[in-house]
Amino acid sequence: MSVTTTYTVTGMTCGHCVQAVTGELRSLPGVEDVQVDLGTGNVTVTSAQPLTPDTVRAAVDEAGYELADA
Repeated sequence: MSVTTTYTVTGMTCGHCVQAVTGELRSLPGVEDVQVDLGTGNVTVTSAQPLTPDTVRAAVDEAGYELADA
């Protein structure tokens, strides 16, 4: 059963931003789908197992953006 979690990412302003964040998150083990809403900064990640916030934060940081604290 898949797990879907929504995060808020700050600093994204264009399609390139969306591609960078999507690419980093999709490279994480178990990630099945990533949907980004540029207008709200919400990023919905579907994965085979729950991802730790630190894992998601590291991927978003690698893309050059910041995961907002929940």
